[in-house]
Amino acid sequence: MKAAYCAYQLQLRHPFTISGFSRTSTPLLLLKLSYEGIDGYGEASMVPYLGESHATAMEFLKKVDWNRFSYPFIFEEVISYLDAIDTGNAAVKAAIDIALNDLSGKIANKPCYELYGAEPAKMPVSSYTIGIDTQEVMREKALAAKDFKVLKVKLGTANDKDIIRTIRSVSNVPLYVDANQGWTDRKMAVDLVYWLHDQGVVLIEQPMDKHNLEGNAWLTQRSPIPILADEAVQRLADIERLKGAYHGINIKLMKSTGMYEGHQMIEKARSLGMKVLIGCMSESSCATLASAALAPLCNWADLDGPFLSSNNPFDSPQFLAGKYQLKDLPGIGLEGIPQDLFTAL
Repeated sequence: MKAAYCAYQLQLRHPFTISGFSRTSTPLLLLKLSYEGIDGYGEASMVPYLGESHATAMEFLKKVDWNRFSYPFIFEEVISYLDAIDTGNAAVKAAIDIALNDLSGKIANKPCYELYGAEPAKMPVSSYTIGIDTQEVMREKALAAKDFKVLKVKLGTANDKDIIRTIRSVSNVPLYVDANQGWTDRKMAVDLVYWLHDQGVVLIEQPMDKHNLEGNAWLTQRSPIPILADEAVQRLADIERLKGAYHGINIKLMKSTGMYEGHQMIEKARSLGMKVLIGCMSESSCATLASAALAPLCNWADLDGPFLSSNNPFDSPQFLAGKYQLKDLPGIGLEGIPQDLFTAL
């Protein structure tokens, strides 16, 4: 096994602002793993607030013994080995997992979605995220998202109703809402939830602080809209304690260490009667296609990464009528790969 990398800076089309944080770019670590003449590609999207960076990713990659990976890849053993190197670094572990999944599909000559039992015909629509901004810019963003059938709106401010009214002034599509832990008062939160229900909101992510399990459970019990854990859930081991406190979970491969554990999380949530949204960070086509391969197994999708950036290094995924169109290509189906992008480790 040979490894090569690219430290990349993904530029965003607009400043991305959520409750308490804003950025204009995201560091990516793009990974190429070569096995017996076949190349697999992976990606780590390292949003700054989660503590990873190009430096931490490179430090981790240098500790990996690539010779221990051979086909067929036993992903439970792969993740256990990577976790033994360091308990954190979920995004760079995801890059390794995605690249190995891509290799698995190419060696077997099967799409990754087929390997995971996902049916392309069951692909949910994907949302397009509107970050917190001026009213004029939010209207522009909503109008620009004409190919999407759902908009995701960032809330968690003192002006949440004004934000929704701004979006509703130019669009009547269903809305997802992400409060990013921004709500603190239970009574105000439940009143807002009922108002949002009347505005066509169909799910709400992480309304209150991730550590406030009892407060989120209180709101979940009273909400006419599904309440989903986002920051409160990172990996498989987090799900069990969330039963009853949320209607469902938001899975992101950059937190779950990739496709293998992401798939396990979907199955675990389903076994507990919980619904699943599969989301993304600021990502290129590489990580987004890995998530799209699992999306037909989920209730909802929020996979807008390639559409929010201005310098995606790969071809954009095929997107039609608000849904990703999974091609019959081996692996994750990544196309338009610049071969001069990577440097050997």
